[in-house]
Amino acid sequence: MKENVVLEKSYSFAVNTIIAVRSLNKTIDTYVLVKQLLRAGTSVGANIEESQGGYSKKDFKHKLNVAYKEARECKYWIRLIIDTQISTKQQIVAFQKLLNDADELCKIIYSIVNSTK
Repeated sequence: MKENVVLEKSYSFAVNTIIAVRSLNKTIDTYVLVKQLLRAGTSVGANIEESQGGYSKKDFKHKLNVAYKEARECKYWIRLIIDTQISTKQQIVAFQKLLNDADELCKIIYSIVNSTK
């Protein structure tokens, strides 16, 4: 079976998101930000996976558009966490990588949607 790059990258992104948020301090404000990021970060891959079983091109594109919006939302939450919750160099590296990965996912998904006719 041919490797599906966007499926693999979105799954890896979800795993890395879960791992990164475990490193944050457990405070009420962090909890709210983490909850939002976890929902959006795991939703990207779930919607991409769901798009693979789309019953039409329209359904396929719709699910990918949802994944794209979730990836963009992740960028917002990651930036907010970087600017307010980071206290170690290791956290900076992890969350900066997440931000780069979310940006890359946005570009890939956008390209797929635009090339689907």
